[in-house]
Amino acid sequence: MKTLTLNTECAIDFIPEVLLKNFENKALESLRQLKSQASQNQGMTGWINLPYSLDEEMIKDCKNLATYCSSTVDVVVVIGIGGSFLGAKCALEAFSHSFTDYKNRRAPLIVFAGYSLSEDYMADLLGFLRDKRYALLVISKSGTTLEPALAFRILKNNMLERFGPEITNKRIFTITSASSGALHDITVQNGYKTFSIPENIGGRYSVLSIVGLLPIAIAGFDVDSFIAGARAAHDEFLKEDISNPVIRYAATRNALYSIGKKIEVFANYHPKLKYLGEWLKQLFAESEGKNGQGLFPATLDFTTDLHSVGQYIQDGERTMFETIVLAGSKGVVVQVPSSSDNTDGLDYLVGKSMEEINDKAVLGTRLAHVSGSVPNIYISMEKIDEASMGQLFYFFEISCAVSALTLGVNPFDQ
Repeated sequence: MKTLTLNTECAIDFIPEVLLKNFENKALESLRQLKSQASQNQGMTGWINLPYSLDEEMIKDCKNLATYCSSTVDVVVVIGIGGSFLGAKCALEAFSHSFTDYKNRRAPLIVFAGYSLSEDYMADLLGFLRDKRYALLVISKSGTTLEPALAFRILKNNMLERFGPEITNKRIFTITSASSGALHDITVQNGYKTFSIPENIGGRYSVLSIVGLLPIAIAGFDVDSFIAGARAAHDEFLKEDISNPVIRYAATRNALYSIGKKIEVFANYHPKLKYLGEWLKQLFAESEGKNGQGLFPATLDFTTDLHSVGQYIQDGERTMFETIVLAGSKGVVVQVPSSSDNTDGLDYLVGKSMEEINDKAVLGTRLAHVSGSVPNIYISMEKIDEASMGQLFYFFEISCAVSALTLGVNPFDQ
């Protein structure tokens, strides 16, 4: 399995060598600290060894529930907010066909609720579900967070009116605390199928747990490959070596922050990775934004946003750097055809694939931004699939924790 790669060449030229070396040593010590905490089961570090500590019976149970859903419902509404939905949303956006035909799906359609208080959104959702068999997957440790709790109450009431209590109770599943909380109590009272959120894993670090695995399985994607990717990342990115991409990334971003680069722009060149930015915003903002410190995480989608904020990146205030995630195509080649009149002036691209053109856009943007004093960090994966995304999630989780400790803040409180 090919591991994702990190390229910091277009960033380290902005950093004094001695400063970068100092941050590399700090990041290495932070990684050792994390590994020590995880080995002693201290604090909220249960996610660090999660790729290898996942319970096999839980994974089997997860797959069985996915099979049940595929034969009984058309739609599963995942109710959650923050870490209870962003990771799953990111994964499903990445894995899904861009124009999936709802009617020809082999697995239930996953939709999300409970992450806003929009009345229009809820009304649209209820209308969408009116003629469909659906189930609810409610993800919350407490069950009292306002947005998901309201969505659960409204949708549960709708299910009871349409399907009655017996079917409703069979079609509500929960992921919650194993021992306490409002959602735990409701689950026990009604006999819902439930999975436990490990107490030593915080929401923003939970995508590789049942919180991410169950929606991925229900949607019909390969959880085994997803876990295998995370395991490959665990093997690669816990190495106590300066060459470890996690050490290099954490050191580089902290060094850039120390010389006045206060904004980290997470960007991508693939529409399927749009929600990666949303997940990253929470991961880094909640982990590092404390005690008057921390990089501000922003997200952009290239090349789209080059036509809206490109001017600012090129010529605005010099307080940012870019961390860009790149992914190869699936191998289905789409070439530029010839034109009889060349009115658009694009004949120079005839015969070239869209991926070739996108690669040139990456290169051109890099040259322009770096020459405009915007450092660039590149993270590349071979393609977007379950294994690669498992690696990517783990890479960013461990990098974020190491980076926060290097900054001098606790990654796990808020």
